[in-house]
Amino acid sequence: MPDLSALVRLNPAGVLHILETVADIAIVAYVIYKLLVFIRGTRAVALINGLILLFAATFVATRLHLQATSWLLSRVEVALVVALPIVFQPELRRLFEQLGRGRFFARALPEAGPEGPAAVVAELRKALAWLSRNRIGGLIVLERQTGLNDIVETGIQIDGLVSSPFLINIFIPNTPLHDGAVIVRGNRILAAACFLPLAEAQPLAAEVGGRHRAALGITEHCDALALVVSEETGAVSLANAGKLIRGIDEDTLAEMLENLLQQPPSLVERRLPARGGRGRG
Repeated sequence: MPDLSALVRLNPAGVLHILETVADIAIVAYVIYKLLVFIRGTRAVALINGLILLFAATFVATRLHLQATSWLLSRVEVALVVALPIVFQPELRRLFEQLGRGRFFARALPEAGPEGPAAVVAELRKALAWLSRNRIGGLIVLERQTGLNDIVETGIQIDGLVSSPFLINIFIPNTPLHDGAVIVRGNRILAAACFLPLAEAQPLAAEVGGRHRAALGITEHCDALALVVSEETGAVSLANAGKLIRGIDEDTLAEMLENLLQQPPSLVERRLPARGGRGRG
């Protein structure tokens, strides 16, 4: 085994170069790791998966000498140079905000493991029924495959177990957390008083309030489910895939939630009943 001290004496510049290289690789690896942690659990993951699929298709088409397909995919890649800053604008803004606040290198949000939906749906049902009877407005977002960490960071982080008393207490008027959305992942309440994007893709009836527009907005952007209790009428609504089903009774809502939470979104979007419409408040 070579004598390290002798090696340092003979070639100090070479040893220094090795240490610089190791430090350089470690810094780059750490930054890449933090970037992966930053986008994990956000809507950017689905966009990145789409990019990976596009590049893989381009590679396969080139290897198989599919000239027309390769030309088309190469034109799409050129367009992405302009489109990527626009597509990832929310994530880029969030990245620079966290860098400015010194939070980029902080610990990530705790991950809540998946839980069977039956117990969660039972607690949601009791909470929604109480809010509906007392005509207290509420907005609950249930995360599915697309992560909502970027939405969680707009509110007050909680990380508490889903229970009907907890949810009811959050939405009691004039309390610090009642205004905004509650984000649920699995059997955990991640945050409350969160801001959601408002609906953009469709005109809405005049009597549809801000909670319903926010519920539609988040479901237009990802595969989450949103539950709304109307403050004016006490009616319970479900938003999914940019569609709003209003005035749902307790039994139907519980059945729909269990079905939607148990299966992948692509398998159940077409099965939503068209009941409720938009005629009820």
